[in-house]
Order: sequence, then C-alpha cells, then structure tokens
Amino acid sequence: MAGPIPPHQQVGAEGQPIPGPPPCSEPYPDGPYGAPGMPAQGPYPGVYPGQLPPPVSYPKPRRRVGLWLGLLALVMVGAIVAGVLIIRTGQPSTTTAGGFTDASAKAAITNYLTALSKGDTEAIARNNLCGMYDGVKDRKSDLALAKLSSDAFRRQFSGAEVTSIDSIVPWSNYQAQVLFTMKGASSGSRGNRGEEQGVAQLLHQGNQLLVCSYLLRTAAQY
Repeated sequence: MAGPIPPHQQVGAEGQPIPGPPPCSEPYPDGPYGAPGMPAQGPYPGVYPGQLPPPVSYPKPRRRVGLWLGLLALVMVGAIVAGVLIIRTGQPSTTTAGGFTDASAKAAITNYLTALSKGDTEAIARNNLCGMYDGVKDRKSDLALAKLSSDAFRRQFSGAEVTSIDSIVPWSNYQAQVLFTMKGASSGSRGNRGEEQGVAQLLHQGNQLLVCSYLLRTAAQY
C-alpha cells in the first residue's frame, strides 16, 4: 500500500526543485482569544485601572438677559406712545405740517370772503394767482376775472363769516386743503342762509397765506 503523497513541489526546467520556503504543513495553533487557526492576541484587558474619573458637569445655559431687557424696553416705549396718542385724541388738533393752524386758515379765508363781499379785485386776484401775482406783468384779465367772482358772490351773500375750521389736509409743507363752515347773510330781503360748508385751497408763501381757490359745497366756485 502506498504511503502518504508528498506535497507537490515546483520543479525547474531540468527537473530540479525551485528553492523557496517550505510548504505550510500545519495550521497555526488556536490561541486562547484568537480565531481558529490565528495566533493568540495577548491577554484580554481587565477592568479600568484605578478609580473612574468623576462625571463632567456641563454649565447651564445662561438666560438671555439682554434680550429680555430689550423686549421690556420696547413694551415700555409702546405703552408711552399709546398713552400720548390717547391723550391727544381728546384734544383738538390746531397745528399741521407747514405751520397751517386753525387760526391762520380761518383768518386767510375770512380775508378772502371779505374781499369778495367788498369787491376788492386786487386782493381777490392776488389770492387767485396763488403766489404768481407779483410776477405777472399784465393783470387786466386777472382783475376782470376777480370782478366777476366778486359780483357772483355779492348776488348771493351780503357778507359771510367763517364759524369753524372742520378739517385741514396738508398736501405739503406749503399747501393744504381746508374744509370750513361759514355763515352767510343773503343779499336782498331773503335773510340769513344759515351755515354752509366750503373747501379752500391754501398756499403758504413767505409770510402770506393765500386762498388759491374757494368752493362752496352747495354752490358754484367763485
């Protein structure tokens, strides 16, 4: 009976074996902690040497004190502004942009109505030209138009008195639209016409407050 077959060896061209490491005939011994056929990995580490370190205490997040203070300041400012607005709503507004006041608007409209009732064509034309009167070289047509306006006004009223300024709507620092109430006395024997509302366009130029246009809400423009 034949014996065990020797391991295969590589031979050269002339049948001589090629030198090299001997073939592995036996597997690696099993280590106590290694995988089968693998060398031992050394002793398994034991418990942590010494006492465990104390747990790390993380600092608590700081409260955003600055944010709360900012919000509190905003709330206080809003409360103050609201209080001022509430106080002002109970008081009549007498001053608007550009220096327009109830008193100045009332005086300007009263002067214009007085010029209409007395036939003062120069004052009427100065107001109607809305700041351009001194620059106009030929004022004949403007004075003629002022006379027509005066005649139309005197056919209806013998006089008029501004009783109140109802609203001032500024268009800019120099212009405003004014709603006013006037009490007019009718011409002839018809007596008083009672109170009527009108609208005037005002221009603030230098130290003058001019009535550029005048319109009764129940009549035509003069």
